[in-house]
Amino acid sequence: MQGLILWRQRGYQVELAPGYDGRWGYLAGTDVQRRNQLRQAWLDPGCKGILCVRGGYGGARLLEDWTWPPSEPKWLIGFSDVTALLWSLGQQGISGVHGPVLTTLALEPAWSIQRLFDWVEGKGQLAPLRGQGWGGGKVQGLLLPANLTVATHLLNTPVQPSLENVILALEDVGESPYRLDRMLTQWRMSGALGQVRGIALGRFSQCEPPGQVPSFEVREVLKERLLDLGLPLVMELPFGHDGANACLPLGVMAQLDGDRGTLAVLPGG
Repeated sequence: MQGLILWRQRGYQVELAPGYDGRWGYLAGTDVQRRNQLRQAWLDPGCKGILCVRGGYGGARLLEDWTWPPSEPKWLIGFSDVTALLWSLGQQGISGVHGPVLTTLALEPAWSIQRLFDWVEGKGQLAPLRGQGWGGGKVQGLLLPANLTVATHLLNTPVQPSLENVILALEDVGESPYRLDRMLTQWRMSGALGQVRGIALGRFSQCEPPGQVPSFEVREVLKERLLDLGLPLVMELPFGHDGANACLPLGVMAQLDGDRGTLAVLPGG
C-alpha cells in the first residue's frame, strides 16, 4: 500500500493489525475479530492513531456490541463506511478525521496529502475549500462530515449525533439519482435537515443516471431536494470518492458561505 509508505516516509511508525487483510464473506473478518482488532489498537498506549485501510461495508456492524474503552484520545482517520465509527467516536467528544484511507492516500494531490499531515501535526490553519455556492448566506457550526448512504442508515439510531448547530458535509459514490432522492427525502421527512445550519456537498461520483431510463441528473436532484430548505448550500467541494478528498475534522467549528461557495475550519476550531 503506497499510503502506508507515505506515512512511514513522514516519520511515523505504522504497524499493521494482525488480520487486517482477513476475509469473511464481504467483510475483513468476523465482527468479533474486527472488534478485537479495534479494541487492541484503541487500548495500546503506544498507538497514537488508527488508520483505516479501506471503506466498503461493515463498520456499523461493529457498533452493535461496542463501547469505546477508556483511553487517551487518538486519531481515527477514514471516510465512506468509516462514517459510522467517526460518528460513534464523536459522541465521546473525540474528533476523528474524515479523510483518505491507506488505499487511497497515495492517489491524492499533493495539497490534500499535506493538508492531512498538517492537521494531524497541528501545523497551522487549514485552507478554506472552494466549491459552487448556491446561496443561503453564511453560518458557523460544528462540522459533521459523512457518506450520505451510511449516514442515512444511522438516522434515529444511538450512533446518530445531535444535528443541532451542525454543518453537514455529505458525499457519496455509485448511487443512482433516484436513490439519492430517496435518501434525501428520508432526511427531510425525519426532520433531520430541519436541525442543521448548513449543507456542504462534496463529490457524488459514479452517480450518473442509468441509460435508456427517464431520470434527473445528480445536480438536479440535489438542488430540488435541498435548495428550498433556505440553508447555506455549497456543492462540488473537493472531498469524497474518485478525486481529491480533502480531510475534514469532525466536531470542530467551521464556517460555510453559501454565497461565496466556501467551507472553512475556524481557528481554534
